Amino acid sequence: MSRRPWLLAALATAAFFNPLQPSQAQTPAAQQTARPGDQILLQADQIIYDGDSETVRAVGHVEITDQGRVLIADTVAYDQKSDKVTASGHVSVTDERGNVAFANQVVLTDHMRDGALNGFGALIGKTGRLAAASAKRVQNRFLIANKTVYSPCKICSQPGKRTPLWQVKSEQVIYDQQRHRIQFKNATLDVLGVPVLYTPILNEPDPSVRYASGVLAPDVGNSSTMGYFARVPFYISLGPNRDITLQPQVSTKGGSLIEGEYRQRWNNSGLWLQGSIAYNPDGGLVSPVGQAQTYDHLFGSGRIAISDTWRTGYDAQLTNNRAYMRFYDISYLDRLVNDLFVEDNFGRSRLAITGYYFQGLRSTDSQQSIPYVLPRLEFSFIPSTSLLGGQFRFDLNSAALGRSRGPDSGRVTGEFNWRRPFVFAGGQLWTLVADARGDFYHVTNNDSVNFPTVATVAKDFQRGIPYLALDWRWPFISEGTNGRSVIVTPLAQIIAQPYGGNPIGLPIEDATSLEFNDNNIFSFNQLPGYDLIESGPRANVGLKADSIFRGGEIEGLLGQTYRLKPDPILASVIGQNGTVSDIVGRVTVKFPHLNFTDRMDFDQRSGTVRRHEIYITGSYGRSSMQVAYLQLPTNAALVLPSREQVSAQADINIYRNWQAFVAIQRDLALSQMLDTEYGLGYEDECLAIAVAYRRKYTFDTILGVPPSTSIVLRFTLKTGDQPVQPFSLFPRDVFNSTAHP
Repeated sequence: MSRRPWLLAALATAAFFNPLQPSQAQTPAAQQTARPGDQILLQADQIIYDGDSETVRAVGHVEITDQGRVLIADTVAYDQKSDKVTASGHVSVTDERGNVAFANQVVLTDHMRDGALNGFGALIGKTGRLAAASAKRVQNRFLIANKTVYSPCKICSQPGKRTPLWQVKSEQVIYDQQRHRIQFKNATLDVLGVPVLYTPILNEPDPSVRYASGVLAPDVGNSSTMGYFARVPFYISLGPNRDITLQPQVSTKGGSLIEGEYRQRWNNSGLWLQGSIAYNPDGGLVSPVGQAQTYDHLFGSGRIAISDTWRTGYDAQLTNNRAYMRFYDISYLDRLVNDLFVEDNFGRSRLAITGYYFQGLRSTDSQQSIPYVLPRLEFSFIPSTSLLGGQFRFDLNSAALGRSRGPDSGRVTGEFNWRRPFVFAGGQLWTLVADARGDFYHVTNNDSVNFPTVATVAKDFQRGIPYLALDWRWPFISEGTNGRSVIVTPLAQIIAQPYGGNPIGLPIEDATSLEFNDNNIFSFNQLPGYDLIESGPRANVGLKADSIFRGGEIEGLLGQTYRLKPDPILASVIGQNGTVSDIVGRVTVKFPHLNFTDRMDFDQRSGTVRRHEIYITGSYGRSSMQVAYLQLPTNAALVLPSREQVSAQADINIYRNWQAFVAIQRDLALSQMLDTEYGLGYEDECLAIAVAYRRKYTFDTILGVPPSTSIVLRFTLKTGDQPVQPFSLFPRDVFNSTAHP
């Protein structure tokens, strides 16, 4: 009795319906048989059954389907005695996972699961190709191929260009189709047809794998501060929603370093932690040169859902050395922020309780004088129904600040706000606003030397701040052809508010970096935070214009503030001691591939530009660029001199897969460079190589961070649909941090 009655039954059924002799039955073209329980399909031009030799042959366009596996060949023969299926001529076998194997001849057993193949070739995933002199498949899992060539690269069809960018040649390959792992024995790595590496054993995931543990692309380079260095990342997959990346680094002058990152997502929650630890036997960062020193840092963020409306979370930025992250090119942040919070969002309202810890990394920072906030309470209640025809809102905010040296303070603020819009004939929009706010402070100070304006004895402050405001806007619209339109809107705000409200001795914690610009010119209180308030009757007047056309938009804004008499608090914070403010404006141009923004602050007396910001971003295909120009006046509150800087960076697609990168940061006031970076790279679907040069001109002798020069090389052999990474090999925050200091 046959041990494989499924195929015999299929072929015999076809022969049964043919009236020829049993020893040599022939069927017409496209015979199809199937066994209902096994879902077997046989198609062929002819089926020949030989009862004496107990063989069945299918000839011409043969296709056999069994349990998701498909065999296609010119001829298929089944030998009942040996229980083997032999296929020959343009043979292809497709398994239930979609992998395709090609061969000149195939001998199969066990429902076409196992077998031996001659002249073997296989498609693995979307782009992987494996060719071998011979191969066999065993246990419905392993594919064992001999004298193989493997590459995930696409093969060019043009003559003379069929060699892939990189390939692995080996004596034997074992492909585990369940674990999606490919093991090479006695393997040689060829790049552009040139052997560059030999290894007795090599393991790789197949191109269908999205997450697989293994070694990532290493970085090698040279730095004037760290010497020669090498980084080799290891990726560890813990599942579809968790992973770890470890990146050890060794250097000739900077000691040893290991970075690690953990990421996880679940339901509506997620977290990541990134940290490092370094050991430098030569020291030198805020320690005598030659004295061994250990450094570390920890970054992270998490958002954890408690219920449909409640969630908690954290943000972490910590280091044990101010200069450590800059020295090792980890980050260029100079202020670190840590917080832990719990919040509830219900309807249009919100409740949040947060604690903050700040760490200063500048050489002038005194950590004992930097406050921590524990806790900060934020509550906003906005009912869904109207009140007296308008929108009502209540806000409760409190904060407790403490520090080792300096003032401690506690504040509670309650604010009621009501606004009602009115639309009149002609499209005029009037909005009436009524607001009442009350603050209570309790302040103590143990450092009168560094904080002379704050009372040295415990003191309480109370204040009430009401105002009435009327906002008027009247848009004029002109519509043209082809979707073009122009909208011109004059704006005016009148605020009636009593004078005062900034008592002497109150610590100013949250309003030390005021920027009078287009973002707050039409705010009823132009000062940020809660500690300082704008007072007295005043009016904000301006004009807004929009030109909308097919493929783009141009927007402009001008505004100015008028007062009945000067507000002394503005003179001390932003240097405006008159009854008329500077003129602020903004011009924005938006096109599909180019955005331009120009923000200006004109001195109302002389007409000169006091503050100027220009931002340009553009992209076309694989090329992109960013340019930022910044001119800042002297900041008396922060004791900062005037500044004028420009920063620019561009990724330029030179030719096909070749990309160039350039970034600069220059201090125009001092006529000196701050940072430069240049790079060149090549990337396609299976290979990426990049080299970058970086020069940091700034230094901090107190922290022990000198100017430095770095050269980094990265080489990546891609094994699947890996995303294109940012081209720059260095942290980008140094080029973006000066736009909004």
